[in-house]
Amino acid sequence: MAAPEHEQAVDSPAARRHPTLFRALERRKNPRLRRSDITITDEAAVKRAVKAASLGNAMEWFDFGIYSYLAVTIGHVFFPTGNDTTELLSSFATFAVAFLVRPLGGMFFGPLGDRIGRKKVLATTMIMMAIGTGTIGLLPSYAAVGFWSPALLILFRLIQGFSTGGEYGGASTFIAEYAPDKRRGFFGSFLEFGTLAGYIGAAGLVTALTAWLGPGGMDDWGWRVPFLVAAPLGLIGLYLRLRLDETPAFAKMEQGGVHASEAADAVETSTTSDLRKIFHDHWPRLILCVCLVGAYNVTDYMLLSYMPTYLSDQLDYSDTHGLLILLGVMVALMAVINQVGRLSDHFGRKPLLMTGMLGFLVLSLPAFLLIQQGAVPAIIAGMAMLGLSLVCLLGTMSAALPALFPTSVRYGSLSVGYNLSASLFGGTTPFVITGLIGLTDNKLMPAYYAMFAALIGVGAVACMEETARQPLEGSPPSVETAEEAAALVQAQASGLRL
Repeated sequence: MAAPEHEQAVDSPAARRHPTLFRALERRKNPRLRRSDITITDEAAVKRAVKAASLGNAMEWFDFGIYSYLAVTIGHVFFPTGNDTTELLSSFATFAVAFLVRPLGGMFFGPLGDRIGRKKVLATTMIMMAIGTGTIGLLPSYAAVGFWSPALLILFRLIQGFSTGGEYGGASTFIAEYAPDKRRGFFGSFLEFGTLAGYIGAAGLVTALTAWLGPGGMDDWGWRVPFLVAAPLGLIGLYLRLRLDETPAFAKMEQGGVHASEAADAVETSTTSDLRKIFHDHWPRLILCVCLVGAYNVTDYMLLSYMPTYLSDQLDYSDTHGLLILLGVMVALMAVINQVGRLSDHFGRKPLLMTGMLGFLVLSLPAFLLIQQGAVPAIIAGMAMLGLSLVCLLGTMSAALPALFPTSVRYGSLSVGYNLSASLFGGTTPFVITGLIGLTDNKLMPAYYAMFAALIGVGAVACMEETARQPLEGSPPSVETAEEAAALVQAQASGLRL
């Protein structure tokens, strides 16, 4: 007896080539998938979008990396008290100030990006970031103008933080909506490739300047150079972003090309994607986003921002020596991060994220015990353990987070959730760890803090749904070729009942 038409369609060649996609379609109610609704991606356009978004992300982390790696110098220049710990705490407190306004930036730029488009908002955040960072390089020292020096530093850190509130959510949304469904993890990993490139650029420049000028020269004027370099980088990023078209998913939604029957849930219009709707209708996803990002940010900032300070302040390494070790670790992470993105496309987001979270939970304490030994091989081994755990998160998170939310509120929801978490757990990490070490005199506090964050992350990953190789919620399938699109439509037309 012949198999029913439904089973024939599910067992068709197209269904066998795209099993995850077909399972996603099966969960929908009468989608009536049409060829005109399927997005066929342009490889060249996808690469341009990835380049523009990643460069902006690289600049963001170049800016924040500069401040982290110059924390001791900034403490001397803007907060001279004669007490090294107080100066460092003041410097990290000012670092954390930018994160206090990030949620406000996310609440402003995120919903705006859902209303007027991703491209315009990302261009605006790039301009503001370049202005904020470049101006810090021109500020007078405390010795020159007294109180006004730290006050102006805080002001422009606030501008940086406000603009950054719209950056990550927009950049990750931009790449996710351009990429084909089955390669979203690979293309999304380039966003964090940009993060590492920004950190490496900042660490390399600060290391070179410190080796050339010495601590005295850095305190006098050398600290200004990295901030001033950021301004022309911002102009390059702005040029690349202005050359891009709007994302296919947003363009189809704006033109009415995505019908309610084609979404996993009803597609909302851009006029309703405001903060009240985000908090009222999507609060469970927001909580999940905050937990995922919180665990990710604590571990990320601990390793990539705080570690040089830990090596110099707690283990008496020179600033240059600590940065060189971290540079080597970050270069190694850059070499494998895109492969992690590929793995997340193949095996799923959850297995890679869970591996990273469990890695920090289990390996943080042994890693810091190795680092505390002080020998270079032991430090490298300890940081490698942390780095391998982190790269599982870095290579996966930028594809996993945008898929938590539907298209009509994706930019706004992700910006709000990401920046609330970054404000609470990200930028405060260096300050909290420094304070905990000072209170307890226990140099293993960074490990305990990372383990606590990872425990929250394990629970969050367990609660999230798998989204690899599936269409973004609120958008039709996105494929690489016309043959793939025709195969999907043909398989459905042959009898797939949903």
